[in-house]
Amino acid sequence: MLKKKKKENMDTPENINDVNQDNITDDTQEQAQQTETIEAEPVAGPTAEDKLKDELAQANDKYLRLYAEFDNFRRRTQKERVEARETEGKELIVALLPVLDDFERAQRSMEKATDIAPIKEGVTLIQNKLKNILTQKGLKEMESIGTPFDADLQEAITNIPAPTDDLKGKVIDEMEKGYTLKDRVIRFAKVIVGA
Repeated sequence: MLKKKKKENMDTPENINDVNQDNITDDTQEQAQQTETIEAEPVAGPTAEDKLKDELAQANDKYLRLYAEFDNFRRRTQKERVEARETEGKELIVALLPVLDDFERAQRSMEKATDIAPIKEGVTLIQNKLKNILTQKGLKEMESIGTPFDADLQEAITNIPAPTDDLKGKVIDEMEKGYTLKDRVIRFAKVIVGA
């Protein structure tokens, strides 16, 4: 019976309020102590997460700047290439303009000339001037006649019987001269080979 009375006493509303108030005051005191300890701790600097975010932002900024710089470089070089292609023959054309002027003068003098010898001499001078300019720019004539046939430098048009045995397999005649520009073949020589 004693147990029942104790239980009844505990279940009364007054006892329940007392227990709840004790629990509430204990909880409030604990929270106050925690708040005091939190406030008492010094505030630390940026956390590791903040540092990583800053490093990521810096890396992204650096990447964007590098990408933009590379893109500008690519555009600039592309523009320079286009300009170079448009004007790559300019130097040669400027060098050939005096030859063009000489041909015009020769044509005017042919209309009035009665003697052909000075005209031939003038045309020969113009041809020599043209050859000199092209030689200065790196153009060279290939020597083909009398040399053994070379398919890398020459194009055989036909074979004819060789007049002598030592000309067999060699170039007998040249229909068109071959040219190299700075040691690269730009036109193959068209030749007749002895058989």
